Amino acid sequence: MDRELYGREAVLEARGLAARLVGLGPYGKGRVPYEHGEDPPVTVFTGGRGMGKTVLLKEVRNRYRSFTPLALLDCARIEEPADHGAGWSPVTGALAELAVQLGERSGAVKAVPFPRLSLGLVAVTSVGWTREDDEGARRDLLRLGPLLATVDSGRTAAASWVGKVLAKLAGTAAEAGAPFAGLVAEATVETVVEEFFGLLRKPPEDWFGGYRTAGGRGRAGLQQLAVDFAQGGPRREEAESFLVLTLTEDLRRAYTGLKAGSRVGRPLILLDNVHEPAGRALVEPILRARADGRRDRTVVLAASRLREHEALRHATRVRLPETAHQAPCPRTSRIGSGLLAVDLTPLTPVQARAAFDRHDPAGRTPATLSRAVHRLTGGRPLGIDLLARAAGEAPPAARAGLTPADLLDLTVDLREDTAPVPVAPALLAALLPVPRTEPYAVLAAAHDEESARRLAQARLPAESTDGDVALRVRDRLRAEHWAEHPGHFVGDPLLRSLLLHRLRFADDDHPGYSAWRAVHETLRRHYGPQPGPYRLHHDLALGETAEAVAHLRLAFPGPDVLGWLGLLRFVATAPYPRERGRTGPDPRRAVALGQDPDPALPDGLGPDAAELHLSVRRLLHAVWLLTDPLALPDEEVADRLAHELRRLSGRHLTGSGPLWDAAGHWPRDIRAWRELSLPPGREDGV
Repeated sequence: MDRELYGREAVLEARGLAARLVGLGPYGKGRVPYEHGEDPPVTVFTGGRGMGKTVLLKEVRNRYRSFTPLALLDCARIEEPADHGAGWSPVTGALAELAVQLGERSGAVKAVPFPRLSLGLVAVTSVGWTREDDEGARRDLLRLGPLLATVDSGRTAAASWVGKVLAKLAGTAAEAGAPFAGLVAEATVETVVEEFFGLLRKPPEDWFGGYRTAGGRGRAGLQQLAVDFAQGGPRREEAESFLVLTLTEDLRRAYTGLKAGSRVGRPLILLDNVHEPAGRALVEPILRARADGRRDRTVVLAASRLREHEALRHATRVRLPETAHQAPCPRTSRIGSGLLAVDLTPLTPVQARAAFDRHDPAGRTPATLSRAVHRLTGGRPLGIDLLARAAGEAPPAARAGLTPADLLDLTVDLREDTAPVPVAPALLAALLPVPRTEPYAVLAAAHDEESARRLAQARLPAESTDGDVALRVRDRLRAEHWAEHPGHFVGDPLLRSLLLHRLRFADDDHPGYSAWRAVHETLRRHYGPQPGPYRLHHDLALGETAEAVAHLRLAFPGPDVLGWLGLLRFVATAPYPRERGRTGPDPRRAVALGQDPDPALPDGLGPDAAELHLSVRRLLHAVWLLTDPLALPDEEVADRLAHELRRLSGRHLTGSGPLWDAAGHWPRDIRAWRELSLPPGREDGV
């Protein structure tokens, strides 16, 4: 069943990028002119976790499987066989897996044989065999059985081969100085060629005459290939590169000499996590060969989490929507010019709305919920899809009051054969796949490396045995390509919200929330006894607003009104100490609207100071609620925000202008889902 991939139509439509590269519409619906003729680029989709790279590759597979030879491989999950011999490496394992998938006969797809790759992998697989270990040889050959079956499906890697190989090896006199790996490879290849390839023998073998030092002699090339592989280091890399080209050569030969129309659509290799070493080892030989003028018929679509990877420095860069109708990739003298790097763009608010409409067709959720989820997720498809599913699976009676915070508390069915899973932990695990998220959840409350280090010393002493915990967490976040932010140790709003959700609720410590309280009290102590911005920020995270209101009231008459507005904005970014399962309006709303029955004024305030105190209190709660990424916007509170700022502008003796501007611009910022601008009205929101 197709997945609805909003915003990815540029790749998947009838004449989208995939169709123009493969030469075939999705599901085999009609030929499509090749955009790049005989020189297709290696296309790499780039984007961080949750941007839909894996889902996009899988959907390409779904739409082209059964219509053209196709293989999908995750370069970060190449499975290492148990008890494998010296001839296995991540690259040889990947090549065998790719060939088996590409060689499958399915639907309209003719089977593709891989005689050359079979010979090459048999040769390098044999390098670890000895006369005394026929069991290891038998095990390795059996693993190659599915690959060899692409040449002759009626045969398998029979155990009798091993006996013949070892018998031939036992009768071979070692020449002086001849590498043993070469002798084993010679005996193995000779047996396999005689026993298996039959009439196909000469052409597959001749291909290896092009290997280094072979001088056109195929058998010598196979021997040298095995020797180089056994040597390791750069020689092994050279052997592996030649094997990669052997795969594409077999694919090219499968399209050569056939009757017109017998194969429609180029073969398609899909590589996930291509930034991993195995991914580079598979792609770079193809790029080098194409730069040298070799033309193969293989379309490579790959995905990389790292946009700025060094291998992409000479790539042609485009954004996904720009590829809908054409995707130029001019060839230059640089090898990297054969790369087309396509940045996966976030979904738009309209696409987020479409996702919610799909899962909640009756429209029972709040009209602004999809836009609030878009703000929270930054348009990451994974987050939007999961939260839209959760909204659609919520009880109908509860949907009208849902907020983004409520969605994180729900469960969702990800698979029909498993129980529903909690949304927040499932989303966090997908975005941050680490063995333990506790250190990340604790440090998500920090603002910078210094405060993160203080938190780690106080709250994570057991984690420090392997060095500085804060720096380890920072480096892992950078390695995962998470954006940085000057005011937050964990820069991405969605990831930070999920980690703080875990900090608040993971230990089920209601109503004490001891882990949450301990972390924010530690940070409050770290920033000292004076009511500075950071201390007041953590006061709010602990649910204590009195000191923040008092400090803002006392600072209000000062000349730096923009500084005062910045202080208000920063303090109100504190995460709200939410109670799970609480129903009804957000408690901050009543305070912002002046509906709190007992505002509890400080002692000793005169009428004028008391009025200012209450106004600042309403304003602080309004900003806190309206800028909370886990809350929904509230028109009445936004209007009250503007009202309070206008009133305050009339009270200030020298700085009425910025306050008046904020009264006009801040509600507009909120309605446009932007950060509150400072100075008010500044377009970049800084």
